[in-house]
Amino acid sequence: MNAIKHWKRYLLAVMFAAGSVSAHADDLLSRVKKQGELAVGTEMQFAPFDFIENGQQAGFNKDLFAAVGKIIGVKVRFIDLPWDSVLPGLDAGKFDMVAGPLTVTKARMERYAFTSPIADATDALLKRANDASITKSADIAGKTVGAQKSSAQNAQLKTYAETLKPGVTVREYVDNNQAYADLASGRLNAVANSLTNIAYVAKQRPNVFAVVQPPFGSAVYFAYCMRKDADSQSLNAAFNDALATLGKNGELASLQKKWFGVAVDLPAAMPTPAY
Repeated sequence: MNAIKHWKRYLLAVMFAAGSVSAHADDLLSRVKKQGELAVGTEMQFAPFDFIENGQQAGFNKDLFAAVGKIIGVKVRFIDLPWDSVLPGLDAGKFDMVAGPLTVTKARMERYAFTSPIADATDALLKRANDASITKSADIAGKTVGAQKSSAQNAQLKTYAETLKPGVTVREYVDNNQAYADLASGRLNAVANSLTNIAYVAKQRPNVFAVVQPPFGSAVYFAYCMRKDADSQSLNAAFNDALATLGKNGELASLQKKWFGVAVDLPAAMPTPAY
């Protein structure tokens, strides 16, 4: 009897271990498919990518993730957070990936895995439409410029500002909408953000805002990101395959025209960031 009990215990232990290994072997893509849901962290104050319109989420991200989710076979659930909480939330495993999107930098590539590029993220300036004192980027010398806290655009602005004399006062904001409001009211001289974002803002309110050309930042790209671990590799690959499919069938270009005003040629794979 004791031998039989020991044998049963041994079999149970083996079965438990096998189940644990099998569960552990499921990668992120497999788990997402089993759940039927892709959880995505973002900040819905970043038009034209993610924003609230009439109380509902709108923007490029919503449409593109819906198309990708259809290809992968899952629904997409967005979690709206302040931007400086999004990446810590990803690190803590509160969601599967980040929409954002993020400007891809060397430092970020060391820490996170990125999808293929989805938009141009070159940094530029937004000014008031009637401000004749700013005709080129260098004209912000001695002026006050806003940018979003913890953003790559803020970092680029500070680097650029160091090259100007007199110096530039950089004012940080929790979200870009607050910065745009202060610019419109005259509390700022300009706002730094990606050319894609500010072109959209200027298009929506042409009597209030104008884009300063050319952009001052280095050529960089927007992409979505996930944790940089073996567990996430399958999801990243599946997402990139879906993006490639949308590029080939013309749906990606259609969404770019809808939200950016023009289809943008992008590299198939992420190039080495300029900074």
